[in-house]
Amino acid sequence: MKRRGFTLIEVLVSATIISVLVAIGVVSFQSVNKRSRNTKRKADIEQVRSALEMYRADMGYYPSSGSGTWTDVSSLSTDLVTTYIAVIPSDPTLTVTYRYKATNAQGTPTRYYGYCVSTKLEGEDPADSCTPDTINSHTYGVKNP
Repeated sequence: MKRRGFTLIEVLVSATIISVLVAIGVVSFQSVNKRSRNTKRKADIEQVRSALEMYRADMGYYPSSGSGTWTDVSSLSTDLVTTYIAVIPSDPTLTVTYRYKATNAQGTPTRYYGYCVSTKLEGEDPADSCTPDTINSHTYGVKNP
């Protein structure tokens, strides 16, 4: 009499193959999510940068929020929102805040002719164009052109 079914070895081999494929899929999915969040962060920083440049074109200097110290980008809302940017962007995970620092102070009253905007990227250590806010573990920053 012949029995129908799978042997224990066949079942174990099939389970192992499925487990390996699932593990590869999960790692790949996490990597794609991380890259997409980093891309959003960079796009947000560029959006803030663009608004700051339009502000400077109209006013002749950059906003003084923070007066030379790191401050949350949301503090720029009174200077930028409605005229230069619809809404101040926020981090996709809401665990990191975008930071702003006015630089190159000159004159009386004090006007700022430079800035740095920074954020923390996941698993990336890019070449920065300015020194980011290291107190908050930021790894990416942009400055005025």
